[in-house]
Amino acid sequence: MSGYFAEIFSGTKSLAIGMGITFKYMLKPVVTVQYPYETLKMPERYRGHIELVKDPETGEAKCIVCGMCQRACPSGCITVAGDKREGEKKKVLGKYVLNFTTCSLCGSCVESCKSGAIKFSKEYNLASTRKEDYILDLLQRLKEQR
Repeated sequence: MSGYFAEIFSGTKSLAIGMGITFKYMLKPVVTVQYPYETLKMPERYRGHIELVKDPETGEAKCIVCGMCQRACPSGCITVAGDKREGEKKKVLGKYVLNFTTCSLCGSCVESCKSGAIKFSKEYNLASTRKEDYILDLLQRLKEQR
């Protein structure tokens, strides 16, 4: 019979300890963010995929089509192409494609860009079931931002 009362006492003690922890955390402020309606502010050092930087004077991409980002990328996920047009002194950016499925977010491309034409974006909500959605035409995305 003493084992029966010992189990009741032990169960009641466990219940009291558990309820004490529950009440302690019930009075603390909520940390959870209601995701689709609220979003977290991304830290300054957050590294999303890369994006092109717009030249404030011309409104076009600052990229000078040197190809350093493409050569510096260890995973080979960047494709850059440019055209030399008549009457122009420099090449004009024609294509800048990022295959985000193979990007390791190492930052070698951003570090190697001497003209400061690419930077890390703060975009973090990338979700899809299709591989094609992660092959990003960064030049087209820059034009759509206007």
